[in-house]
Amino acid sequence: MDDDRVWAVEDCRHVSQRLEQALIAAGEQVVRVPPQRMGASRKGERVRGKSDEIDALAVARAVVKDGVEAFPAAHLDQRAMEIRLISDHRGDLVADRTRVVNRLRWHLLVLSPKLESSLKRGAFNHARVLDRVDPRLRKLPAGARGRIAREQITQLRALNRQIDQLHRELAELLAAHHPNLLAEQGCGALIAAILIGHTSGNQQSARSELRNEDRDPARPVLLRPAHPTPTQPRRDRQLNHALHIIAITRAQRDAATKQYAFPVVRHDGLRITRAWE
Repeated sequence: MDDDRVWAVEDCRHVSQRLEQALIAAGEQVVRVPPQRMGASRKGERVRGKSDEIDALAVARAVVKDGVEAFPAAHLDQRAMEIRLISDHRGDLVADRTRVVNRLRWHLLVLSPKLESSLKRGAFNHARVLDRVDPRLRKLPAGARGRIAREQITQLRALNRQIDQLHRELAELLAAHHPNLLAEQGCGALIAAILIGHTSGNQQSARSELRNEDRDPARPVLLRPAHPTPTQPRRDRQLNHALHIIAITRAQRDAATKQYAFPVVRHDGLRITRAWE
């Protein structure tokens, strides 16, 4: 094989991590190709059976078409992967908690409508609310619905503890290894974890990775008079959300950012602020 070879790998880091590690350890050059860049090639190659061969060709064609320089280089960063795994696990637990809360509210709506209406959104995230609801459920007549509701409160207690523990773990990791990012206004531990996890923690290649033509969450979308509401391309929604939170916070607390974000049209100015933070 040619000594100047480059390995292009589909950007599915939870699957391709071991392959990337082996190639980089062997001294190979590896670039990551976002799945969005492979869509056009895949559409015309559909056949029955496994799509591995089609995917491999799509990755290679994307790199040949746009050039190696257009794609972020893969690198080893175990700390960033650890932050990404913890952040994703916490997100899964938050989703589980939301599902349990929704089911619990349906039971409370039947058991005690007044109690259910008095509980604000997010109330079950706090132990003191669970401590207040649990005794009231025990005073109700025995039945399957009441028993299930109490079991769901027990589940919420465990989920809240796990979520809070993971939050503290992320905060400690970020404070030790990325204190400068936490010092940025509007960038807390959870937002910083998303930024690091979705850019592999590589400060040198983070900008090129974010500015990737098809998946850049920060690139401004042009507004035209005939189409005042732009059609958003497929992008990294979590990364876009993190940048949006930072932009919103700065626009509220920083006078210079507020003046820049809301000069004439609120929506357009804020969009530009988020794009070029």
